[in-house]
Amino acid sequence: MIEIKNLTKKYGRFTAVNDLSFEVGEGQVVGFLGPNGAGKTTTLRMLTGYLPPTSGTASIAGYDIYKDSIKARAQIGYMPENVPLYDDMRVKEYLMFRAQLKGLKGSKARQHLTEVLETCGLTHMRKRMIKTLSKGYRQRVGLADALINKPQLLVLDEPTNGLDPNQIRSIRKLIKKLGETHTILVSSHILSEVEMIADYIVIIDGGQIKASDTPQNLIDGMRAAGKITLEIKGDGETIHGALERLNHVKKVTSTELEGDWNQLDILCDSGTDTRERISELASQYGWPIRTLHRRKGTLEDVFVELTRKD
Repeated sequence: MIEIKNLTKKYGRFTAVNDLSFEVGEGQVVGFLGPNGAGKTTTLRMLTGYLPPTSGTASIAGYDIYKDSIKARAQIGYMPENVPLYDDMRVKEYLMFRAQLKGLKGSKARQHLTEVLETCGLTHMRKRMIKTLSKGYRQRVGLADALINKPQLLVLDEPTNGLDPNQIRSIRKLIKKLGETHTILVSSHILSEVEMIADYIVIIDGGQIKASDTPQNLIDGMRAAGKITLEIKGDGETIHGALERLNHVKKVTSTELEGDWNQLDILCDSGTDTRERISELASQYGWPIRTLHRRKGTLEDVFVELTRKD
């Protein structure tokens, strides 16, 4: 659906996107991630025809974004980070206006309008003035706008920006549903959300790709240590020393609790699980355990590992 080859965007001496290459297959939901200033929005704007690339190529459904710009853009529904809406129009009027701009007319435009109102949960809001809508409903209008011409590809830039937790959950559910019938490229800073909806991840920093794979493969391939939390009763110094001598243990941090209980945070080599050996050690010395928990890696851990500057 999307094919990007050596895409580059420069502003004078500053390179915002540097020789970017990746592909998005039809039917995929792809998370496009990176820190502020990484080049995400610039890349999305080039893909959607808002910015011309300095060099390189990209195509949407086989149409070059520069040579066949009109045909390429016809395949895309784009929802920018800050959705531009006409506040003095009603929801239905605005979406009909947008449908006409995208070449839809008459009964076809009305049919598409009815469908997107239902899909985006806006049917009961269709006569409301846009200026009276909450942030969540404004995002839904922006999404309905992106869907009105039934594009093959949805490009969503920070679709949950500024929403409260309930609104985020609602939009996430909607995006997951749309992923059943559309190819979706979604950029977001809320990594837990992306991890829930995306089946492939592309992480960029400094305008270049740092990693691309499924969320689980990225997590499994982390270099960072895994973390085990242990609450155990006994002499803190003795326990601390015994744990540090275990294989695969990199670092142990201790905190004394009430009643001779201790909390220990244990960093282990990535891809290992030392809980069984810790349990055996505690049984050997008669140290009661009330918590033994291994924290699983997340997409956020991967993101920090790949993009942190320290």
